[in-house]
Amino acid sequence: MEEEDGIEESSAGLGSSASGGDGSRWVDGNEVDSESASWGWLGENESRDGQGHGTMRRRLVKKPKRVDSFDVEAMEIAGAHGHHPKDPSVWQTLALAFQTLGVVYGDMGTSPLYVFADVFSKVTIKSDVDVLGALSLVMYTIALIPLAKYVFVVLKANDNGEGGTFALYSLICRYANVNMLPNRQPADEQISSFRLKLPTPELERALNIKETLENRSSLKTLLLLLVLMGTSMIIGDGILTPAISVMSAVSGLQGELEGFGTGAVVVVSIVILVALFSIQRFGTGKVGFLFAPILALWFFSLGSIGIYNLVKHDVSVLRAVNPAYIYFFFKDNSGAAWSALGGCVLCITGSEAMFADLGHFSVRSIQIAFTSVVFPCILLAYLGQAAYLMKYPNSAERIFYDSVPDSLFWPVFVIATFAAMIASQAMISATFSCVKQSMALGCFPRLKIVHTSKRRMGQIYIPVINWFLMIMCIVVVSIFQSTTDIANAYGIAEVGVMMVSTILVTLVMLLIWQTNLFLALCFPLIFGSVEFIYLCAVLSKVMEGGWLPLVFASCFLCVMYIWNYGSVLKYRSEVREKISMDFMLELGSSLGTLRVPGIGLLYNELVQGIPSIFGQFLLSLPAIHSTIVFVCIKYVPVPVVPQEERFLFRRVCPKDYHMFRCVARYGYKDVRKEDHHAFEQLLAESLEKFLRREAEDLALESNLQMEFDSMSVGSRGSGTRSGDGMEELRVPLMQAQRLEEAGTSTSEDGVSILPSSAMASDEDPSLDYELSALREAMDSGFTYLLAHGDVRARKESWFIKKLAINYFYGFMRRNCRAGAANMSAPHMNIIRVGMTYMV
Repeated sequence: MEEEDGIEESSAGLGSSASGGDGSRWVDGNEVDSESASWGWLGENESRDGQGHGTMRRRLVKKPKRVDSFDVEAMEIAGAHGHHPKDPSVWQTLALAFQTLGVVYGDMGTSPLYVFADVFSKVTIKSDVDVLGALSLVMYTIALIPLAKYVFVVLKANDNGEGGTFALYSLICRYANVNMLPNRQPADEQISSFRLKLPTPELERALNIKETLENRSSLKTLLLLLVLMGTSMIIGDGILTPAISVMSAVSGLQGELEGFGTGAVVVVSIVILVALFSIQRFGTGKVGFLFAPILALWFFSLGSIGIYNLVKHDVSVLRAVNPAYIYFFFKDNSGAAWSALGGCVLCITGSEAMFADLGHFSVRSIQIAFTSVVFPCILLAYLGQAAYLMKYPNSAERIFYDSVPDSLFWPVFVIATFAAMIASQAMISATFSCVKQSMALGCFPRLKIVHTSKRRMGQIYIPVINWFLMIMCIVVVSIFQSTTDIANAYGIAEVGVMMVSTILVTLVMLLIWQTNLFLALCFPLIFGSVEFIYLCAVLSKVMEGGWLPLVFASCFLCVMYIWNYGSVLKYRSEVREKISMDFMLELGSSLGTLRVPGIGLLYNELVQGIPSIFGQFLLSLPAIHSTIVFVCIKYVPVPVVPQEERFLFRRVCPKDYHMFRCVARYGYKDVRKEDHHAFEQLLAESLEKFLRREAEDLALESNLQMEFDSMSVGSRGSGTRSGDGMEELRVPLMQAQRLEEAGTSTSEDGVSILPSSAMASDEDPSLDYELSALREAMDSGFTYLLAHGDVRARKESWFIKKLAINYFYGFMRRNCRAGAANMSAPHMNIIRVGMTYMV
């Protein structure tokens, strides 16, 4: 543990505190040897003539072919628990808004250090039109992208308070089954945070988009690649932002101190970068409160100096609100103006951090901070610099420090240096969030994650990523040694992320929000067009440093896609090679070996069926435990799964086998702190409650059957009941109406009250036997049965697949956090068996 309230997250295993067993439910007794209940479209073959909206709504609803115990259990839990998060108070929101200054807006706040210097390195100031045109371009870029696009639109496309490209992908995965890993269950849709809403019948396009995405694997792959590319660009931003921000601040000494050359700037920048990354382990919250006062002072300085320059030198720069000056700027400078666009785009660097860092704060706090502090102060800073350039056009190279009054140079330099360090915090925090989300969705190798706050789950620290970013920042500063070349690289990464967000938010508008088609198309036409223009401008600088983010993005894209590709192939291999139920029944309750007291927890990824690794344990061990629990850790596309909805239980094979399945569902923001003693106690308690509830359900089913038999005898020959009705009554459903028809009642909270005959579970000898066997197994202890899997490509596979799976994916699996490191179980309680998966 890195600090007092730091929480190390495991990458596998169940959580340590929950009440998930309270809602365990049993319906069909034994798990069948099949895939998850298949889901088909209702009314797919129906004629639409005369059906109207009803047919479309039926097509939007998926219906299982059979009632699954997991599904009924999930429905009961979701219906019994309400989750209404308490809205933060005004003071809490203002406190968060203050923190955002130190975490989210540092990057954008330090852009006045280098924007005009980079723009006018391409365009020579020949007249006032050049200054006014560049100023107008900067003003409208800030108003259009960060303010209009992100503050008022993109922030609303959050996934229950979580932002970033993977949050958008998760949101889309909930409404359309486009996840590459085929482990989605109908029960997942009962999670309260899932919030699945059916598209309105009036908008058939939402249904068509959904069906198209689900039926075409090429579109699923393309969507995943788009998300991975955006995430790779954000990680690239996390490397370039600290480098350019710190170097821009330190370079101010070159004009003040004699002999302070480029080498000295590089050395001082590296020292500051090492210090910056060294304090990341203290957490975003502490860093935010530490940095927020400094950034507040920095924004106050920007606004004050801007007003001073505006009043002293030339108030007429306010004419730049007229966008006609942009036209004149391009008319007078043509090709040079196009090149200057690459410098202009630097004024909106850090815009994506507003969305990517959303999990650390809230939408309202980020909106308040930007509209009331950041936006006006940055505009005043650029207006002041433009006013100074109108009078001193030769000062463009050091415009920021030259426009500072001489008496304030050193205080402003110190504040600017700290602000540059803080600017890096925005993209560092965003990188941590994106890596965490991609790990949870199976697109990044498992790494150690430390949760640095007990109150806000989104505040995390990833040591490996932190030190990797630090090393790469030092390499970039050492190689380029110039902010101009780094700026060329920086623009490509920033605009690339923005374009990915524009595409994904447009898809959210069409599929989920179901915005008016005209308005939905205006979003990509307006913002996408502007971003595409900027992208073309910065791509022209590929040979001048722009190749760097492309190399970074390509490397991370390959890592994430190969990891996802290998994980999907491994899962499909497990599904293909799972043990059949017929074979288990042939083995008998002894499983063809000795059953010794104890509980064996076999970790696997299957949500249905018996994993093939269990057969390896039967072959390799001289005896097997009297109670076996197949534990499946599963991430669902939601940020958080409530504790009481986390676990689902099911019996595997007949009762005398004493085999069960437990599916633990986690969101990509859930904290996974584990203590094996607490987990073992929780599992045993939940399993005992499951057995008791199972006995109650059997008693209820028996009671319902007797009631039905008596009714059918009285009404024989009337033909009023069909076989379908009998099949419905064979399953103890939750509806109060059917319970009342059978002579049962329902309490006010919706929990069924069983008849006295059904509640007499103490009289059930089989329940007493199972409970005593479970307690005996608990007394003998728990053993963790883990698989040491090796994934290999088949001999007839293509060379590229062999290279990706056998070498790259195999290398990542061997070097990422494995099963033993993911759990806090003592090593003496772990048994490993090796197995090779041919994919």
